[in-house]
Amino acid sequence: MNDNHFKFTTAVIGLPVFFVLFLWIVYWVQIRFDFDFYQNGIYPRDLSGLQGVLFSPFIHENLGHLYNNSIPLLVLLAALQFFYPKQSLSVIVYGILFSGLITWIIGRENFHIGASGLIYVLVTFIFFKGIQTRYYRLVALSLSVILLYGGMIWYVFPDVDKTISWEGHLAGFITGFTMSLIYKTPEYAKPIVYEWQKPDFNPEDDAFMRHFDENGNFVNTEIPEEDPEDASTYYNSNFSVNYTVTKRESEDKI
Repeated sequence: MNDNHFKFTTAVIGLPVFFVLFLWIVYWVQIRFDFDFYQNGIYPRDLSGLQGVLFSPFIHENLGHLYNNSIPLLVLLAALQFFYPKQSLSVIVYGILFSGLITWIIGRENFHIGASGLIYVLVTFIFFKGIQTRYYRLVALSLSVILLYGGMIWYVFPDVDKTISWEGHLAGFITGFTMSLIYKTPEYAKPIVYEWQKPDFNPEDDAFMRHFDENGNFVNTEIPEEDPEDASTYYNSNFSVNYTVTKRESEDKI
């Protein structure tokens, strides 16, 4: 597989825009009609709280919460769709489901809402998958993601900020890493291996390499070894060449 695997399509822009726009519509409906969507979040170890596995990524507490999640989602979903088009939909769907289930198992007894768990799935998946492929473009993407969102790693620990759902962040991290191990990507372009680099290469079988010894010195195999004095005639030509040197007089011009 070569770089033609990465093709720009309308989905690269359409997917993140549609997803984030849907989040803003849900929030508008919430404040416009005074709906209490918080009750539809994840409530750990409660059967009714399982509905939040599906609904919690689309529910946000306030405008600041929604805005802080929207920008990373636009960037990460676009990167996911461009570099991993065949895996993007399943990464989103299963990322939401499994990170939500883990949050439901390990979370504190409170409502957990927001798309930050999905963001951690995307960051972790893109980073580890790119490193695993060892393909220079995907490795560069991994490093770019770390430069932009590497500080998020601190928010998977419980004592950093008790007002956030660190359990959801940790669940997203675990889910994204696991999915990077499970999902297979095509074999990308590998470095060119020349014939002389292969272990079974025999210089004697190559018309060019047989002119060189093991130290790289040129060896003329066309000259008979029993008559080395005739070497001077090997490079001689039967055609005579006349060399003429002319000198052009320069003329002064007014």
